[in-house]
Amino acid sequence: MNFFTKHLALVVAATLFSGAAITAQETTTPKREAQVERRAHRQQKRIGKGVKSGELTPRETARLEKREGKLRHDIAKAEADGKITKKEQVKLNKEENRDSKKIFRKKHNARAQR
Repeated sequence: MNFFTKHLALVVAATLFSGAAITAQETTTPKREAQVERRAHRQQKRIGKGVKSGELTPRETARLEKREGKLRHDIAKAEADGKITKKEQVKLNKEENRDSKKIFRKKHNARAQR
């Protein structure tokens, strides 16, 4: 192979590799968004089930809904630039973990709807 052919082969390989890297990066960002959204949706369903079963009082429900509202606001803020960064995902996961524990504690305490 002469110099030109080797150079052309390198350029083609580099272009293909960089295209694959960009594609891989683009596919990971929506996964983060989907994961955060899915979890927030599941937590909202847990609150709804607690209300329906009578495990949550109206006051507990209002407080949990307020926390979920803040979470939805934070998700929207993180998605404002079109993607959720790894740092934003860590912050949102911590917030979701805290909310999840609150939901569990409120659903399993001795209080019930009257």
